Amino acid sequence: MKTLIMAVGLGILSLNAYSADWQVSNQDSRVNFISIKKGDIAEVHHFTQVSGQLSDAGAFNLSIPLNSVVTNVEIRDQRMKEILFDTAQYPSVELSASIDGQAIDKASVGSIMSMSVDAKISLHGKSQTLPVMVSVAKVAKDKLMVASEAPLVVNAGDFGLIPGVEKLRELAGLSAISKAVPVSFVLTLKR
Repeated sequence: MKTLIMAVGLGILSLNAYSADWQVSNQDSRVNFISIKKGDIAEVHHFTQVSGQLSDAGAFNLSIPLNSVVTNVEIRDQRMKEILFDTAQYPSVELSASIDGQAIDKASVGSIMSMSVDAKISLHGKSQTLPVMVSVAKVAKDKLMVASEAPLVVNAGDFGLIPGVEKLRELAGLSAISKAVPVSFVLTLKR
């Protein structure tokens, strides 16, 4: 009887482990963006924090705290947080999408799938849905890697960020800052 109860218990635990959501690993993930100033000076920046999950049904969400922006210039980091992103009022960027969860579950370890995803991005009180091409690699039974196949171009005007960009340009004494920003990512998800 003890053996039967233990077997049932282990079966339930393994079923729960199998059906658990995939969690984005902050330490193994990276979201980068490029700013372009004075027409041709490009600089790569990133966020140090990301969180999110992918359900078995394929519902994906990602949250990026905007206070985690790193540009390698302390005053610029502060200005981006306060002036551009206005993190006091809009603390994060949120992304949600639907992914083919069954295809991921059926994929064999080592396989890579290319997927087109409509991602709803909420930033600075505005939302836009943009197409994103991603590669999904099943690295292990309990580990996925999701990477952008091409940069996602975020336009400042779509999210009400142009006044902030202009204020940053003025404060830095620049002739121009591009209002189109390429964003790329590599996310690791674990079960």
